[in-house]
Amino acid sequence: MPKGSNQKLKLYYLRKIMLDETDDEHGLTMSEIIDRLREYEVSAERKTLYEDIKALSELGIEVIREQSGREYLYYATGRDFELAEVKLLVDAISASRFISEKKTQNLIKKISSLVSKYEAGSLRRQVYLSGRIKTMNESVYYNVDAVHRAIFEGKRIRFKYCSWSTDKKLVPRYGGKVYEISPWALSYNDECYYMIGYDSDREAVRHYRVDKMLSISVTDKPRDGRDAIEKIEIGTYVTQNFGMCGGEVRRLRIRLPEDKCGIFIDRFGKELNFSHVGEGLVETSVTLAVSTNFYGWLFGLGADVRVVGPPSVVEDIKAFAETVYKSYV
Repeated sequence: MPKGSNQKLKLYYLRKIMLDETDDEHGLTMSEIIDRLREYEVSAERKTLYEDIKALSELGIEVIREQSGREYLYYATGRDFELAEVKLLVDAISASRFISEKKTQNLIKKISSLVSKYEAGSLRRQVYLSGRIKTMNESVYYNVDAVHRAIFEGKRIRFKYCSWSTDKKLVPRYGGKVYEISPWALSYNDECYYMIGYDSDREAVRHYRVDKMLSISVTDKPRDGRDAIEKIEIGTYVTQNFGMCGGEVRRLRIRLPEDKCGIFIDRFGKELNFSHVGEGLVETSVTLAVSTNFYGWLFGLGADVRVVGPPSVVEDIKAFAETVYKSYV
């Protein structure tokens, strides 16, 4: 048999074929393996393939041979990751709010290569989880890496810090002011990454949402603020303000100051629509499970944020507020 043009890559392509196209439920006959190699311009004979398959075990890939009718099927087993483990990774990535929709799809595609093409198909149900609210700042994936590097190197970072506008765009605060902060830790709270650092100008420990940080650069300046950082408990510095719990699902109409729309975009997603009602106020509608947890979160936003419909929910909120008030008098 004439040699193929990629003969030196024979073992590499054999490994790829066995990992991509076989698993515990799907095998290939020796003839099918030879045909697959031919597609990569690699020629092979049965007697040499037996030795090649043995060589794969030295690479950590065990190939099982089982009889099926008059033929034998070969399939790879003992992968680095089991299918259940890969599904767990996919779920974690899909559910992570700080990873953008685009980056989620890219990562899932890469992780799918850890299993066979048949098992990768079963991961599609997990992909639908990515419909959850995701960050809209694609650079956050690299922001986290930059902050980690600065922490490891003990350097300060510079960046612009942003807020959401009513048209759902990140706008730098204070006319594009450049912040210079000494990063000390990253905290994952309320489905978002926060950088905890020391602000030398304010002489205070501050925290910043990583997905709202733009144009991050690591400086040559050594970080400071160690004494201030050691006085706080980083693990409890950033806390959750509101967690959804069970309750009747209702469509609520909420009125709020224009400068607080970013709070709602952060919580409920970019799909929200805002309508101006005058005097710096806007209205938006959200569908959620009404609960005392929601009331507590709402009250924490201040008296200028209030539910204006439906009337029954407004009355429930008034009654709850009255109950809380009476407990303090």
